[in-house]
Amino acid sequence: MLEVKGVSVSYGKSRIVNKVSFAVDSTEKLAILGRNGVGKTTLLKSLIGLLPLQTGAVCLDKVDLTAMKAYERAQSGIAYVPQGREIIPNLTVKENLELGALSHTKEIKPRLEEVFDYFPILPEHLHRKGGVLSGGQQQQLAIARALMSHPKALLLDEPTEGIQPNVVAEIGNILRRIHQAMQIPIVIVEQNLKFAKKLADRFIVIQKGEIVAAGATEELSDEVILRYLTV
Repeated sequence: MLEVKGVSVSYGKSRIVNKVSFAVDSTEKLAILGRNGVGKTTLLKSLIGLLPLQTGAVCLDKVDLTAMKAYERAQSGIAYVPQGREIIPNLTVKENLELGALSHTKEIKPRLEEVFDYFPILPEHLHRKGGVLSGGQQQQLAIARALMSHPKALLLDEPTEGIQPNVVAEIGNILRRIHQAMQIPIVIVEQNLKFAKKLADRFIVIQKGEIVAAGATEELSDEVILRYLTV
């Protein structure tokens, strides 16, 4: 269970996230929706410890992570796939993957075999530098790198951004397989509404840093979409 309790985050005097609360258990995939600039990425960065909380708490499996630094939260089980992928371009695919496991285990080979089962395209490029891969391949590498830690919760920020439609569908299928096999909470910030509705079980909508709508994805109404998500 990933629990977010009354989280607030500010940049200077500007409150970006305001007392956001939600919980996601191991049976759920949650989509965080909202227009650009409403605080979605800021929220994720605060959960993984890259931004300090002004108020609130973050707990994973009843362990309070709030006072932990980012690397300690990662070691406790939160894995993060950032917007823009942020793989290390001058490292090979293999080196990027190994980097995801280094602080968690010395048993690299079993972890590699596990992620290759989800991402069979990666072994073909194992010794190529990450920077020469296509956008879709880099996104798969970024997710695989996060899985190398064998996380207890997986957070993804805009995993379909700039990805061609056939790869978007493939990533959706892979995330469903990961969730079914690992039984971990998955939280996705996403602009692609079609993808989010197809993948997630529940949603929250953020507007001006606050949750303004929430529910099961099949209950995401045209009224909510028009009011809070249409550009």
